[in-house]
Amino acid sequence: MVERVWKAEAARLVAGLTRMTRDLALAEDLAQDALVQALEQWPESGVPDNPGAWLMAVSKRRAIDSFRRAERLRALTPSLAEEPVVPDLDAAVDVIDDDVLRLMFMSCHPVLSTETRVALTLRLVGGLSTREIARAYLSAEATVAQRISRAKRTLAEAGVPFEVPTGPERPERLASVLEVVYLIFNEGYSATAGDDWTRPDLCREALRLARLLAGLAPREPEVHGLVALLELQASRLPARVGPDGSPVLLTDQDRGRWDRGLIGSGLAALRRATGTGPYALQAAIAACHAVAPSVPETDWVRIASLYDTLAASTGSPVVELNRAVAVSHAYGPAAALEIVDRLAAAPALRGYHLLPSVRGDLLESLGRHAESRAEFTRAAGMTTNEQERALLLARAARLSP
Repeated sequence: MVERVWKAEAARLVAGLTRMTRDLALAEDLAQDALVQALEQWPESGVPDNPGAWLMAVSKRRAIDSFRRAERLRALTPSLAEEPVVPDLDAAVDVIDDDVLRLMFMSCHPVLSTETRVALTLRLVGGLSTREIARAYLSAEATVAQRISRAKRTLAEAGVPFEVPTGPERPERLASVLEVVYLIFNEGYSATAGDDWTRPDLCREALRLARLLAGLAPREPEVHGLVALLELQASRLPARVGPDGSPVLLTDQDRGRWDRGLIGSGLAALRRATGTGPYALQAAIAACHAVAPSVPETDWVRIASLYDTLAASTGSPVVELNRAVAVSHAYGPAAALEIVDRLAAAPALRGYHLLPSVRGDLLESLGRHAESRAEFTRAAGMTTNEQERALLLARAARLSP
């Protein structure tokens, strides 16, 4: 029960404390101290009627104690202690949703590396423990802890303000926030390493963060585009894995297992995602799959057209590779193979296992089985996900003479 409350209240608590204390590291320490006290007291006393208010009250008391200690230190050793800035902790308001939005922009600031933004966002906004983040990304707990600690120092040293940016800076900063949530989801949807093909918990966490962001910034079309994309993609999760944990590709999935509730809410979010931003375009592509009764009945011509627009706006070779798959279904594998062969020299795709995997698919469709087998084998040697490696090797073995 304490864990569920923490997940629900962590972002609001840390955000409110950051605004009050003007110190992100201190805010998280205070919040963690309050969590420890809850773990000690609630099993005996029961969960309070308003657990969020209880956690905030405990944190504020500890903050007051912290500032009083700083004042006493300054009085005793004025030459060694800096002049403390004592905020008005009673100035807090009950509604701190704007603070959560500020916290998201802070944790996703471009001064941090992408992997650090992901870890810090999961920690501060998602309420995940360092151990949970480490387990999700197959990293050492000490490594994640160091990364988060360095991130807080970097933000403090860079003087990153606790605010939602305005003016020309806002779109760029919002793009960083959306990218972090998108990356968290993608790691859950197709795990880059380990024994599991998917990690639904990460997908659910990313979807929760995206919905939270949509509630905090309802006038941002691309936020709704991201929500639509994640909901439509998440709808397929139950069908993406077989009973033994093995991957099930789109062509083989039982569409009756797709989550129709998520599809409905995803399509509704897509209607709010006006414009042609990258997430709205990807959501429109996902919608084509969601409403199609089968792979052959999918509107592949529209998907290929949407990828044309997306590729032109992003210049991404990964998008171009995905476009090739749509072109294969819409216009035939020969046309798609021309696209894939042009991508072979792209530096960004060097070591990217899906390039030989897609090429193997196309070669198999063209009846060039020996070449296809070689591509699947090459792709298997490049992936770090055990389930995906097994799938690719099985596809190669099936084409053995």
